[in-house]
Amino acid sequence: MSQIHTSKGAIGVVEAGGGNATPLIFLHGVGSDKSVWAPQLAHFGRSRRAVALDYPGYGDSDPAPDATRDDFASSILAAMDALDIDRAHICGLSLGGVIAIALHAAAPSCCASLILADSFAVHPEGQAIFDRSEAASRTVGMRGLAEARAGALLGSLATPAMHEEVIETMSRIDPAAYVIGARAVWLADQVDRAAAIRVPTLVLVGDEDSITPPGLSEHLAGLIAGAKLEQIDGAGHLANLEQILAFNTAIDRFLLEIE
Repeated sequence: MSQIHTSKGAIGVVEAGGGNATPLIFLHGVGSDKSVWAPQLAHFGRSRRAVALDYPGYGDSDPAPDATRDDFASSILAAMDALDIDRAHICGLSLGGVIAIALHAAAPSCCASLILADSFAVHPEGQAIFDRSEAASRTVGMRGLAEARAGALLGSLATPAMHEEVIETMSRIDPAAYVIGARAVWLADQVDRAAAIRVPTLVLVGDEDSITPPGLSEHLAGLIAGAKLEQIDGAGHLANLEQILAFNTAIDRFLLEIE
């Protein structure tokens, strides 16, 4: 399955596994799509239903001009409804973490827990990053942006194959959708929403993340009552891709503690 029809239009989806355990939903970053979660679907699909979704305009989802981060969250909730998932653990990376916080604000009862990776409540350099991203998508195109950006996204241990994967994935994104996603993530200010979270929360961050540095994850975790903060050694901004075993193990430990 690559697409489902929802009340918010067609949404791209890929999933693995099943059973009675609470499902785990994965939300991608601004420069990727649902395919980035393949290592996690393979792992968590052995013990539960694991689902990765595209935002509107990304991957196999219908476009949604002028969509906001709250519209993205609504599309994920609509996809959950279409997939007959009432409640799930929500794992989001970067933009995915921003959308997870927005989703919780809209429908906290749908969130069994939150896993917020390499993300933030508010980014002090968000406006500047958005301005650069928007300009680059117009002037050099998505492949040029991807080639220029890959080195900053990945840590020192990333392989050439990882660099190539990041470039190819980002290059496939429609430029208009990318700008919408960039606005949704970099201009977010969800301090109040984060402070209102009352579900178990794990905050993960790569120790070499220069895009959303560990200090932003520390701030985010400090806003959320009872949140657990864990650093992924040897990872940059794309911790789930760079350190698959450590990333998956951290989530396994967290789920074992709360379920």
